[in-house]
Amino acid sequence: MGGVAGSRLDEEWESHRPAVFGAAYRLLGSVAEAEDVVQDVWLRAAAADLAQVVDLRAWLVTVAARSAYNVLNSARVRRDAYVGPWLPEPLLTGPDAGHRVLVDESVSTALLLVMQELPPPERVAFVLHDVFELPFGEIAGVLGRSPVACRKLASRARARVTTARRRPSASRAERERVLNAFRAASEEGDFARLVELLDPDVVYVADGGDKATAARVPVLGRVRVARLLARLGTRRPGARMHLVEVGGEPGLATYRDGALVWIDTVDISGGRITAFRRVANPDKLRHAGHTRAS
Repeated sequence: MGGVAGSRLDEEWESHRPAVFGAAYRLLGSVAEAEDVVQDVWLRAAAADLAQVVDLRAWLVTVAARSAYNVLNSARVRRDAYVGPWLPEPLLTGPDAGHRVLVDESVSTALLLVMQELPPPERVAFVLHDVFELPFGEIAGVLGRSPVACRKLASRARARVTTARRRPSASRAERERVLNAFRAASEEGDFARLVELLDPDVVYVADGGDKATAARVPVLGRVRVARLLARLGTRRPGARMHLVEVGGEPGLATYRDGALVWIDTVDISGGRITAFRRVANPDKLRHAGHTRAS
């Protein structure tokens, strides 16, 4: 890499990298795969003539989307063979996070799950247009479709996402209050309080990927979920639960003897947990567990 183009990339890369990573992560739901896309984008940009590129950020995000789109087909095959429920790889987004990423509600676990249900073309069109504000003419080049077709894809995706956004959602303060109460009940072994903090129709989903002990099917109902959570709780020697930020929202990370064992994210409505999601697959915790809790 050399000349004006190389110098421009060297100067601007770090400021655009969060957008490149953010686009890939929203599309793939995997930190590891998003990092691979970032590396691919860097190599492609280093080999390209950027002198005529007016908007480098948009160009890099478009390249990231094209690379992620190519990954999506193979990812779907792997997903079909995945053991147990699949959840997005947790992305820590607090002050001490290992990745800089553009944070909004589209990196929350709940919306990532909605986007993962969309067909890949709809997902790409929505992320590029609604999150990164790219024109449909550029999106057409990624998907190999007309701008009009891409507009329709984004519209269908937007309708699904809008439905999810209309569900009652707790404020950040309410989330932190409920999670802190849940942590206290877990640490104290207060089963009655655990039940009280769960919605009667709560759904518990765990992702162990056949590499960690986890329920293979969702668990329904607050008494059943409370029993499961109490059995797996933090009243074990060396266990600690910490409030963390996951995808821009409060979550919980549990450590044993300083090693991260799972990350929990929740949906909360009316002061109770309506959905409880636990990622215990160690492969999905590798990037979140770069530090050890004291």
